[in-house]
Amino acid sequence: EQSEPELDRYVFAYTITISNYGAVAAKLISRHWIITDANGKVQEVNGDGVVGEQPHLQPGEEFQYSSGAVLGTPVGSMQGMYRMETDDGVNFDAPIAAFTLAVPGLLH
Repeated sequence: EQSEPELDRYVFAYTITISNYGAVAAKLISRHWIITDANGKVQEVNGDGVVGEQPHLQPGEEFQYSSGAVLGTPVGSMQGMYRMETDDGVNFDAPIAAFTLAVPGLLH
């Protein structure tokens, strides 16, 4: 509904579930996204937390959020990582595998 194909503006929504499968509680400190459109144009997005929050997850807990990305083509991809910090002070990066963003019905 927010996309404007005639202006090469495609708006995508996505939902992410973050799960703590570890034995120690951890807090999401920051995010780093690499967003690539079909022409190879890359946008990098960095920031504190996600959707204004820095969720603290106990072992076995999950946090789900929805957000969006704007591309200049009807197909693209996103990948990245979350910087996490455990309650005992250890920082680690949680990788996010690449996933496809595509206008519905475009890919088969």
